[in-house]
Amino acid sequence: MSEAPKVPSDLMPRGVEWGTLALILACYGAWGASVFWLADFSLWTAAMLAAFLIAFHSSLCHEALHGHPFRTKALNEALMALPLNLVIPYGRFRDTHLAHHRDERLTDPYDDPESNFLCPRVWGGLPGWQKLALRANNTLLGRMVLGPLISQVCFMIGDWRLIRAGERQIILDWLLHIAGAVLVVYLVWLSPMPVWVYAVAAYIGLALLKIRTFLEHRAHEETHARTVLVEDRGLLAFLFLNNNLHIVHHMHPGVPWHALPRLYRRNKAAYGAANGGYIYRSYMQVFRHYLLRAKDPVPHPLWQRQR
Repeated sequence: MSEAPKVPSDLMPRGVEWGTLALILACYGAWGASVFWLADFSLWTAAMLAAFLIAFHSSLCHEALHGHPFRTKALNEALMALPLNLVIPYGRFRDTHLAHHRDERLTDPYDDPESNFLCPRVWGGLPGWQKLALRANNTLLGRMVLGPLISQVCFMIGDWRLIRAGERQIILDWLLHIAGAVLVVYLVWLSPMPVWVYAVAAYIGLALLKIRTFLEHRAHEETHARTVLVEDRGLLAFLFLNNNLHIVHHMHPGVPWHALPRLYRRNKAAYGAANGGYIYRSYMQVFRHYLLRAKDPVPHPLWQRQR
């Protein structure tokens, strides 16, 4: 399919998206309740709720960088100013994710900032222990356990190189992030939840997000066929704000989260044809197939044909 299905006017936002704004405020309110109130009664229940909310906050950040709930960029960014996950600057998430939306470059080891593939030449030069870690990272269990650490280390190394090359905006993004992270840590320090427990919750929250990103894209000759559909309607679909319908989001990045299922239902056959049948019925199916088995090789399997 060369063109995306047209989006009906009733699915496009007009003015403030009050439902999304309510979710953002509810997320912060529930986060405060988990850290300041629930932690007094059941520390680890509070930590698990905080982990869920940290992941949910990231999904809301994704909505904000795509222009929701306000039409004004500054208002959306002000709403998401507190980095609940402690480690990912909003500005860097915004810029790298919008670069990722250049669909013709999806999975490119150099041009797609969110690619998990490596250039085969780079892969061949890695020491054995790194290859072992990256192979484990290509199973779903490995992606959840090791993925947050591996991706954060690679992300920070990449940003440090860009900073040394003179990218001043990245310095500003990190300084703003550090200020917000210090505030989050200070709030947690004032609460009954120990800071180290919150750090564990943040790691678990990032691990939950890895379930979504694990198979969002595959190596494929056709651009649209690189992006997945997971037809899940359960708790994880809500946690990810329907971004499991990922080909729909990539073809219509301005459509808000709550409209994605309706848009998919109206054009189900077209999206399935567009992504070459790269479809899973649920995240349970994903777990069954890939919990302990790698979905992809680490070196990009089409790279020699692309270069």
